[in-house]
Amino acid sequence: MKDRDFLSVINNCNFRLSKGQRAIVHFINENYDKAAFMTAGKLGKEVGVSDSTVVRFAVDLGYRGYPEMRKAMQDMVRSRLTSVQRIEVAKRTIDENNLIKSVISVDIEMLQTTLQQISHEDFNTIVDLLIKADHLYIVGMRTSTSLASFFALYMNLLRKNVHVIRDTAASEVFEQMVRIGEKDVCFGISFPRYSTKTVESMSFAKARGAHVVGLTDSPTSPICSLSSVSLYAKSEMISFLDSLAAPLSVINALIVAVGAKTGQSAYDTFKELEDIWTKWGVYEPYRK
Repeated sequence: MKDRDFLSVINNCNFRLSKGQRAIVHFINENYDKAAFMTAGKLGKEVGVSDSTVVRFAVDLGYRGYPEMRKAMQDMVRSRLTSVQRIEVAKRTIDENNLIKSVISVDIEMLQTTLQQISHEDFNTIVDLLIKADHLYIVGMRTSTSLASFFALYMNLLRKNVHVIRDTAASEVFEQMVRIGEKDVCFGISFPRYSTKTVESMSFAKARGAHVVGLTDSPTSPICSLSSVSLYAKSEMISFLDSLAAPLSVINALIVAVGAKTGQSAYDTFKELEDIWTKWGVYEPYRK
């Protein structure tokens, strides 16, 4: 159930809909951006049915209750809304009198959810692939550009042959990956709204026989069908942008794990780097 688009679920019910349920389906199809953030009572009032009818509809669809159905709607909405629609939704869901608390609270919730749901087996599999790959290609564009750059910065300190794929002209993306092969890894990062170029880059890597892995928000993400293994980090819509605190935390964990597994090699590298940074004044000296 949770792996399917919510609109597909309600429009392909395997039970006979009552008049009230048909009204709910019609309203959601026409106003899913609003319905996703309504309580059962509010949705019922808009449709002209009781809140108990809304709750029964959620249960009939296979959800444990209305909150789970609303979460499914919200997950779908996040990948569909334009920036303008997101701002409109934010006006109804964010406390504008305490924006910093609202935003940080969302980040904390996403971190907690990610921690509960992360697969340790998949995490360890990806760590091993990151270490063993002849070449590592990191792909993350649009909102994921900063995540890809951060990840590449540290991976480049821990191992050789790290390439971050830049979002330039379409042909140039493939030119940057022209030598990718069976002994290499393509690590793709994408969160709603998903980048077409990221998907195309991962598809190119897979066609060339490379190991393709991903970091995204859910199994319904378009990069999952291209990946042999994926890690999921929760992100949440905050006005016109998304909370990326949890994805960054997962990337931090991957970096630390690679460093721990490479052991003495990582230690020697950073010892040499500290000498270089000191000699060339990369960082301001500490002053008491």
